[in-house]
Amino acid sequence: MQRRAHGDDEDMLDSLTIGRRIRALRQERAMTVEDLGRAIDRAASQVSVIENGKRELRLVELQRLAKALGTTLDALLEPAPLSRRDELEIALERAQRGPLYRSLGLEALPIRRSLSDEAIETILRLHDELGRLHEQRAATPEEARRANTELRAQQRRRDNYYEELENSAAELLGAIGHRGGPLSQRETGELATHLGFSLHYVSDLPGSTRSITDRRHGRIYLPLHQRGTDLRSALLQALAAHVLGQPEPQDYGDLLRQRVETNYLAGALMVPQSSAVPYLTEAKAARELSVEDLRDHFAVSYETAAHRFTNLATRHLGIPVHFTKVHSSGVISKAYENDDVQFPTDALGSVEGQRVCRWWSARQVFEVEDRLTPYHQLTDKPVGTYWCTSAIVSASNGEFSLSVGTRFADSRWFRGRDTRRRMTSTCPDPTCCREPRAEAAAHWRGQAFPSARLNSSLLAAMPDGSTTGIDTVAVYEFLDRHAATLDES
Repeated sequence: MQRRAHGDDEDMLDSLTIGRRIRALRQERAMTVEDLGRAIDRAASQVSVIENGKRELRLVELQRLAKALGTTLDALLEPAPLSRRDELEIALERAQRGPLYRSLGLEALPIRRSLSDEAIETILRLHDELGRLHEQRAATPEEARRANTELRAQQRRRDNYYEELENSAAELLGAIGHRGGPLSQRETGELATHLGFSLHYVSDLPGSTRSITDRRHGRIYLPLHQRGTDLRSALLQALAAHVLGQPEPQDYGDLLRQRVETNYLAGALMVPQSSAVPYLTEAKAARELSVEDLRDHFAVSYETAAHRFTNLATRHLGIPVHFTKVHSSGVISKAYENDDVQFPTDALGSVEGQRVCRWWSARQVFEVEDRLTPYHQLTDKPVGTYWCTSAIVSASNGEFSLSVGTRFADSRWFRGRDTRRRMTSTCPDPTCCREPRAEAAAHWRGQAFPSARLNSSLLAAMPDGSTTGIDTVAVYEFLDRHAATLDES
């Protein structure tokens, strides 16, 4: 793999930049593609693929190329300035690989020397203007979707693993003497006490909140009735937000980042890394990895187990994975990937709100009546074959499938790898599942008039003065009401 930058550095070298640098070094040394190919024991066509940035290189391949070019690996990867022509070609190639260009349905434009710098600059300006118009036209919900796209890219770069949050969870668990395994409800209460809070279960919590933390009086208010949820979840999220010292979010980017960090820390407390990694490592050695087993072993929800698996799978097990939460209508609610599976996107790269292929495991699981037996499926997709395990959960706004998947080569570590369910998806080709059969369309055109179910919040902006959508007036009235009882006592 290529050298990756630390943290959220977005300027890390990619295959396009490295390919151009290899070409420049080859030409400086008066080598042909055939010369370089012989030096690294590759065909000239493979050298062209590398120089055009169409292949990511492993470390050993980069070292071999550096030696053949008479330079060092560090020098090969040094982010030295490229020529103006190379910068233009890279920018055009990136634009063509992006979701906005793909949404136009245009064929890829071959980048040849006959294509002038001025022509490339014109194409890039037009592309940027289209992107600007899309952003200008976007409503408030679109801002959240763009922020979510950026956040998902950051998660991918760090394999959805937050070492600093893992360390915070370990310190908190150590402070209450947790000895490994699941975090009990008793220990969750002890953690609240350790952080200086008393717990109060009330029936008048504002409807826009899951909990309210009163730092002035050292109190956390929770709903008296928590149907269908883990009793630890809301409390741990409140404690996590306190530990992280999160201020009022200023925009959607802040809101989403805070939510991810809070949920991550809460998950790391319920499924401690120190216990989960040995458990998963042993399961991998036995080729018995299972989200269901992780759920049952740590007594958490399936969604928590699935999220936690994506946190640990790549960093500790060496397995790239993807995750989706999909409504029964087929619309994506949440998604994450670092295994190169291609989610459907809009023109700006947003995944949430898009409909997944009906042949994916995330949709097929709804067709199965047996909701207790784990569902496994292989799916042949344009980018390769993927294995998935899916389960269905119910929420107040409907049923959702939760899916964890990986490339076929890595499915050997999972229980259910020998499934006989196999589907083929050619999406985003519209003939896969997005267009009706020609005979059906001809038969029903002009005769079918379905009534759409409109999401009540589809056109609604967030309440004035709030990024979170929380009714601040109701929250303050609630706190005043309960603080008054404290003063009386």
